[in-house]
Amino acid sequence: MTMHLLRGVSTLSNRKPKFKMTKAKHNEWQLDWQEYNRDQKRQGLPKISFEEYCDYRLGRKKKSNTVSKPEHLSTSLPTMSDHRKAYPSLSTNTGNTYRNESMQYTGTLVRGIATMHKSNAVPVIDEQQMQEISRMRRG
Repeated sequence: MTMHLLRGVSTLSNRKPKFKMTKAKHNEWQLDWQEYNRDQKRQGLPKISFEEYCDYRLGRKKKSNTVSKPEHLSTSLPTMSDHRKAYPSLSTNTGNTYRNESMQYTGTLVRGIATMHKSNAVPVIDEQQMQEISRMRRG
């Protein structure tokens, strides 16, 4: 009996493999953690412990966004509605646009339209051109 006929048997692995911390990985993450804390300090955010960093890196615990912003960023920026009130759009109501007339051929240069190859429409100007097109179609 083949695998696809057995009930409850799956070849797919549904579980995420468990992470194993080796000494080399521990040392590498320790350096990354120090760099991370340096960046946090530059941004004015609090430092975190190595265990919290490991949890953050493994996705076990999400980074909390409850940290207050620095004072120089806490001022509110003007909203779009404030900008519109301060600088209203110019409304003159004086522009009229009329519909263009549809273009039509009124001359006598083109005598008609011929079909050259399959559905290729070609304008015909004179008798000689009509004869050439008709000969090309027949061979």
